[in-house]
Amino acid sequence: MSLNEQLTADLKAAMKAKNKTQLNVIRMIKSALMNAKIQKGSDLSNEDELQVITTEMKQRKDSLSEFEKAGREDLVAEIKAEIEVVEKYLPAQLSDDELSNVIQATITEIGATSMKDMGKVMSTLMPKVKGRADGGKVNQVVKQLLS
Repeated sequence: MSLNEQLTADLKAAMKAKNKTQLNVIRMIKSALMNAKIQKGSDLSNEDELQVITTEMKQRKDSLSEFEKAGREDLVAEIKAEIEVVEKYLPAQLSDDELSNVIQATITEIGATSMKDMGKVMSTLMPKVKGRADGGKVNQVVKQLLS
């Protein structure tokens, strides 16, 4: 089942269940995918779709941190519910151990020895973990392993 078919099926289910949060999030994802398709001028590849959904997740995580700083617990709960819906459409996230193993293998592959090699490591590593790990977390682990 393609992502669009899955979104449509989930949209119908959310309508029947009268789940407003899920309904709104799925509509936003479908809208973002349609906008990306229009901008590209052709159908989206799986990688393009993953990028759109990753962007949607990042936007919600940024909002979550801002709402937490502002003490807006009412909005924090709402954003957390939206994040749960978006997570359903992302590939399974790497565990900390799996992420460390991938990073260590990449560092060894490149022959990185210090923080000067951080850019090389990140540019080689990010395509390997795209959509399966948060960029900030990857950056943090790479810094720990290189220092």
